[in-house]
Amino acid sequence: MSQYAISAAMRAFFLFAGCVLWIGIALTGFRVVSWVLYVPATFFLFAAITGICPGLILARLLFPGKR
Repeated sequence: MSQYAISAAMRAFFLFAGCVLWIGIALTGFRVVSWVLYVPATFFLFAAITGICPGLILARLLFPGKR
């Protein structure tokens, strides 16, 4: 899983972005917001806490690099 690890700067960015998304969801109303907005908000906080980026994993599965 080290190939999916992110740097400390990326973790800080994901933490900030995730918190902003969750604050926006809370201010709008949890019943009003579409469920789609919960996906990136949860992924960002998961990446910030664990250091493993689910978006990077999905991107590398969909678009494999040259070997």
